[in-house]
Amino acid sequence: MSKKKLILIGTAWPFRGGLAAYNERLAEEFQRQEFEVVIYTFTIQYPGFLFPGKTQMADWSAPENLDIRQEVNSINPFNWIKVGRKIKREKADIVLIKYWLPFMGPCFGTIARRIKRNKKSKIVTILDNIIPHEKRPGDKLFTRYFIKPVDAFVAMSNAVLDDSQKFDTRKPRSYCPHPLFDNFGETISKDKAKKYLGLDPNSRYALFFGFIREYKGLDLALRAFAEQDVQKHNLKLLIAGEFYDNEEKYEALINELNIKDFIELRSDFIADSEVKYYFSAADLVIQPYKTATQSGISQIAYHFNTPMIVTNVGGLPEIVPDGKVGFVVEKSGSAIAAAIDRFYSEDLEITFRKGADNEKVKYSWKRMYDTIIDLKEQI
Repeated sequence: MSKKKLILIGTAWPFRGGLAAYNERLAEEFQRQEFEVVIYTFTIQYPGFLFPGKTQMADWSAPENLDIRQEVNSINPFNWIKVGRKIKREKADIVLIKYWLPFMGPCFGTIARRIKRNKKSKIVTILDNIIPHEKRPGDKLFTRYFIKPVDAFVAMSNAVLDDSQKFDTRKPRSYCPHPLFDNFGETISKDKAKKYLGLDPNSRYALFFGFIREYKGLDLALRAFAEQDVQKHNLKLLIAGEFYDNEEKYEALINELNIKDFIELRSDFIADSEVKYYFSAADLVIQPYKTATQSGISQIAYHFNTPMIVTNVGGLPEIVPDGKVGFVVEKSGSAIAAAIDRFYSEDLEITFRKGADNEKVKYSWKRMYDTIIDLKEQI
């Protein structure tokens, strides 16, 4: 009896970042469940003028256990038709598309329309966002075009699940939280992590991690570190991630607030092999988002049992129960500062680490696999 087949369309090596890490980890889970898996990733993911970072490409070798094929050109309609026809002929049981940006709607929607002509493949999409954080003309039009040929939806927050109803009310859909990012290695001691990163061994560190964009609220975290209730704890803000926003405005704010001595800035892309050092060095992770759906950063923090302070936006409170693994606060510098002060004043690190260890069991990749299979059966 032949294996069932999954084709996953989306970001993967040689591209880098959270989307690639997610898709590769999910592909491994389907392989564990005895599926044959092929990932179709991009030859061109974004045109240069749409990409705010330094490079889209990974500087490490391809995963040895995955069949990744670079064939999708996000800006070439003739390519979309060609790739769609090719995948149609493969007659996979499930075609899974990770959707995070309306810009991808015409590409993915055209490919999906060709695939459906084989009358076999069921098309399921995992929605990171369906209404983007940073809106652009054409967002709704592109998303509607993508949604039409899709058979079922998975949302990783209830906010996105609700947003999906604005585009379709009939097709099967399910909520499944973002699974644990458990592919970054094991926790190491704080001392070793600080030494590896060249950090002050006598300072405490709170971590802001990931691409820096306006909606992620780094400015709120900086304002928190200007408050005396934070500064009294011998604490520094470790900012680890590449700027996708205007770096100069954050430098100006740091100077305006006179907090340079409380900031440790590592503004390069953090390779997968380096992630464990940052999360192991930190006492807690701060996610001061102004808008959010869900965040892969929370799932990395869970893997390392690192306490979190998150703002009360989108799906973050669903993932970080207040007072159990961290704090949920309003989106202001003073609220973040009060939570940091309470964390240290009440000596909550061990309590929250134990809470994270207990809470994270619900965020398995098997749960995501089961959700997708259940939706497939409903189609």
